[in-house]
Amino acid sequence: MNTSCSLTDAASRQASGAASVGGQPHLIWPAEAIWQSVSPLLPGFTVEVLPEIASTNSELMRRARAGRMEPVLLVAEQQSAGRGRLGRGWDSNRGDSLTFSLGLPLARADWSGLSLAVGVSLAESLDPRIRLKWPNDLWLDDRKLAGILIETAMSSAGGQERYAVIGVGINLAERAGTGFATAPAWLREVLPDCQPGAVLLRVAGPLVQAIQAFERAGFAAFKARFDARDALRDRAVVLSDGTVGLGRGTTALGALRVQTAGGVTDVTSSEVSVRPSA
Repeated sequence: MNTSCSLTDAASRQASGAASVGGQPHLIWPAEAIWQSVSPLLPGFTVEVLPEIASTNSELMRRARAGRMEPVLLVAEQQSAGRGRLGRGWDSNRGDSLTFSLGLPLARADWSGLSLAVGVSLAESLDPRIRLKWPNDLWLDDRKLAGILIETAMSSAGGQERYAVIGVGINLAERAGTGFATAPAWLREVLPDCQPGAVLLRVAGPLVQAIQAFERAGFAAFKARFDARDALRDRAVVLSDGTVGLGRGTTALGALRVQTAGGVTDVTSSEVSVRPSA
């Protein structure tokens, strides 16, 4: 596994810099290098880097509702109103986190397991020690390293094609653990020198390839890889309705299988949130 997390010389020469804000460190963003790696896969693809925005997901959803559904990677150095799953906030500070949203058309009728496929791609791009907590978190030693939020807008052209907005937030630097249901982890624990631009370059191309693989084959193409990193497998879990049981992996469509006193039940992401029991 490549443990380097710095820009190559070529990427550094191509990088687009964002001006420092409020005396905070200047950040380097390899926008051109990312564009060159992704544009052959996604014609019309663009990369945008903003110093600050309320939420990258909210902005791409706003554009989609206005009919703008071109493929784009929108990066925010800082978010003032970042969002996670179930309406939870996601704080981000310049240089200490990486927050971005990838928007692209996705012509697949069944999106079951998409967040799991995204998690697989991110984890494989970052570090073999990262595990996946169903349905949308990356964990390091049972602490939350990153989260995924997927939203969708319908194409005005009709048919099966919809516009996917895939938001990702990754903790890079140490952060206080108070106020969180799950204690935070940060990427510099395993990649000490990582910077936001280098991490983005590391994950962006493989993520687009993974989404296109999902579009062709669904979660089946990722199931074994997810199961190999499943943080809940064979562990006691508590569902949001109070049900307790043991995690038993995932189904072919990405539902969580839970062994309860009444038998095995398949749980979808719209029904529950899950945490290991104490």
